[in-house]
Amino acid sequence: MLTVTRGDLTFDVHEHGSGDDVPVLLLHGFPQRGTAWDGVAERLAAHGYRTLAPDQRGYSPCARPRGRSAYRLTDLVGDALAVVDALVGAGGRVHVVGHDWGAAVAWRLAARHPDRVRSLTAVSVPPPATYVRSLFTTRQALASWYVYALQLPALPERVLRAEGRPFSAALVAGLRRTGQGRTAAERDAAGLADPSALTAAINWYRGGLRGTRGDVDPPVQVPTLFVWSDGDTAITRQATELTQQQVAGPFRYVELRGVSHWILDESPGQLADLLLDQMGEYPG
Repeated sequence: MLTVTRGDLTFDVHEHGSGDDVPVLLLHGFPQRGTAWDGVAERLAAHGYRTLAPDQRGYSPCARPRGRSAYRLTDLVGDALAVVDALVGAGGRVHVVGHDWGAAVAWRLAARHPDRVRSLTAVSVPPPATYVRSLFTTRQALASWYVYALQLPALPERVLRAEGRPFSAALVAGLRRTGQGRTAAERDAAGLADPSALTAAINWYRGGLRGTRGDVDPPVQVPTLFVWSDGDTAITRQATELTQQQVAGPFRYVELRGVSHWILDESPGQLADLLLDQMGEYPG
């Protein structure tokens, strides 16, 4: 495992492949870590790519600032670029792939720093402004009830705390209701057993989308692949249908049938194949 320092924060980064291979930045979502990409990363590495999957802000033990204002998308994008600068080179260009909250970071990174991105693949989640707009125009508001609940101070931590156990039974139950398998849910919940880790992960919801509605990103110019699964209970089809409006470059949409939101766990091989096609067609 590698480490990257940005200011007073130190990020753990999981690497697969050789330093001479084409770099791919893999950004995880809630409540996972960089290791959630292992099934995808191993396949990409076998085909000549170097994958870099950081434990993002709040998930790396030494990159866990306090307060929701420390988890704005601007800061999260800055962390991702710091990883690229440190491990690929200042001004280096990478294929960017993100799932869940990692997709939100990836969208903004590609929109605002196209010179750093060879191609973009967003998994499950549409662009931030598109997601926010969908809350007012589609059924997405009902599917996102948990986002509102996590805004409350202290109460989410009280409900989801592990209380000295290896993981929170309430968090596992919630993840299971969204379609995640028990083993994966217990693994991810165990990563948030530390109260400071739990609060940091929740702070992505409290701070990540602050100001997004009035702070619209420019259209994404780089080649873009958007992958959604029809078993996703967090993101509705109506929200995904607005996505192409935010892409000015080559765009491809792929829908995985019979797969839940947890694509990295359920279909890593299928996702890796899609990535290999995308990055092969647009090597950058």
